[in-house]
Amino acid sequence: MKTPIRIGAVSYLNTVPLIWGLLRGPQRGAAEVVLSLPSDCAEQLTKGSIDVGLVPTAELIRSPFRRITDLGIACLGTIRSILLITKVPLTHVRILAADAASRTSVALARIVLRDRYGVEPELISMPADLEVMMEHADAAVIIGDPALRLDPPRIPYRVVDLGQEWYELTDRPMVFAVWAARPELDAEAAHRAAVLLEGSYRFGRERLEQIIAQESARRGIPKPVARAYLTRQVVYELGPAELEGMELFLERVRQLEPVAAREELPK
Repeated sequence: MKTPIRIGAVSYLNTVPLIWGLLRGPQRGAAEVVLSLPSDCAEQLTKGSIDVGLVPTAELIRSPFRRITDLGIACLGTIRSILLITKVPLTHVRILAADAASRTSVALARIVLRDRYGVEPELISMPADLEVMMEHADAAVIIGDPALRLDPPRIPYRVVDLGQEWYELTDRPMVFAVWAARPELDAEAAHRAAVLLEGSYRFGRERLEQIIAQESARRGIPKPVARAYLTRQVVYELGPAELEGMELFLERVRQLEPVAAREELPK
């Protein structure tokens, strides 16, 4: 009997259509599914505690992961779940607070601030609590479900969508995460995982309204926000344009100066 593939997925709403078949459909039981934050998923893949993971794109630079499908998390313009929130003009951001949950989102914020607004702020790493972050920094990066639960018009700060900012900067899609395998995984197992993931996504794609109804209520995300997000904003199928945008992003990441995020604990 073959050992079940261990698949690491992100616990945010945007991942649910990708793994719906593994959770609720014909692929259920064919793999062990581990849910975590994006950065944890990459660490688990590096350590070998999972075989395949939905890893932040920026991790492809520092780790020898192998992309195994043309599925991922991307956008062409607005993404809504990757937000840069600032209390000062973008040209005056000197300290940037970020949850360390995704290095890709932090790298994207740094690229946008450097290449569009001419600033390279100091980074501080903090839990994703907007009010506390704004006490310690000029701007903050909020991602995933916490970003979707925010109501931008009610926030007393400027809210910038980093997917839209990337598009205006490059005229390219932005790819945030891809399905990748650890380098030691043999080709047969990687192919088996890819088949499972593609089938799981097809199952989820056909049941978006069911996902929206169940998951928006469970996660405290307004249903209209969840519907727009999953049906219009998130791109799951990576074609030539998305892959070109991903390579451009990785090129820009390589140009970033290494910066260690200072740990800032709320007082």
